[in-house]
Amino acid sequence: MPTVAPLDLEGHCVAAVFLGDVPHFALADGTIHRLDNGHKTVQANDGLLASFHDAANDRLITGGEDGKVFSITAGGNVEELASAGRKWITSIAAGPQGAIAFASGKTAFVRFADGKTKEFAHPRSVEGLAFSPKGMRFGVARYNGATLHFPAAEGKPVELEWAGAHTGITFSPDGAFLVTTMQENALHGWKLADGKHMRMSGYPAKVKSLSWAPKGKWLASSGAPAAIVWPFSGKDGPMGKAPLELGTRGNAMVTTVACHPSQDVVAIGYDDGMVMAVRFADAKEVLLRRPGKGAITAMMWDRQERRVVFGSAAGDCGVIDISA
Repeated sequence: MPTVAPLDLEGHCVAAVFLGDVPHFALADGTIHRLDNGHKTVQANDGLLASFHDAANDRLITGGEDGKVFSITAGGNVEELASAGRKWITSIAAGPQGAIAFASGKTAFVRFADGKTKEFAHPRSVEGLAFSPKGMRFGVARYNGATLHFPAAEGKPVELEWAGAHTGITFSPDGAFLVTTMQENALHGWKLADGKHMRMSGYPAKVKSLSWAPKGKWLASSGAPAAIVWPFSGKDGPMGKAPLELGTRGNAMVTTVACHPSQDVVAIGYDDGMVMAVRFADAKEVLLRRPGKGAITAMMWDRQERRVVFGSAAGDCGVIDISA
């Protein structure tokens, strides 16, 4: 049976990540807690709104109400990377070659590793950001679609239109597909080679959490009483195919999903604090954590694939050891 090492904090957990194999928890007040031979704390933003785990550089990038962007690395080292003055930083992403993107209002900024920053203005507010895994380009989720920019080159961005408010954005690991979360209870996708649309609807609630399985064959999502997992192995993605529904519960909603680093398994967090791991092949379930305080808002596997770190909307955090 998996064991849980709990950490009871005050406030909403925005991010729960491993940095240098040490569990770190970023709360909405901007404090970063870590379990590193005891419970230790550092302060980043004054009011944390957005975060991104930059796996390539083993760091957490945060942005907040103070208009600042910070990098947090193992051991609680905090470095200010950028500032947008007195504007709120509402979205953040990390890309190739140490680049980061952040958004404030209608403007997206890209800060390159050498510290140079480039601005990209939009007619409406920037709601979500993501870098493509292939080449230096990034996507912006916006009202009525998405925009693709190529920050290192001159030239027009690519506009992908679809009516409605798009709130979050992700590229598939092979760079072939772009998927957005929407204000309505749906996902929308584009096949980037030909601009073909992919509609993924029927959710009873808004989708707030997405996670790609290894090699990008599957996309797991929250927003239903089960994890809805769309197949992306074919050339047209999930079109004409039914998703898997994993970890179905009659009386709880899935709020967070985190795919296993190497296997077709997903960790599923629910609005009552329960965490379960489910295998895609046969829907076999393993209970990782019983219900607790607050909806699960953040989760991540460690590199050894033995532990899952989690946090909730009520600050009910901890580390699940699966190898126990």
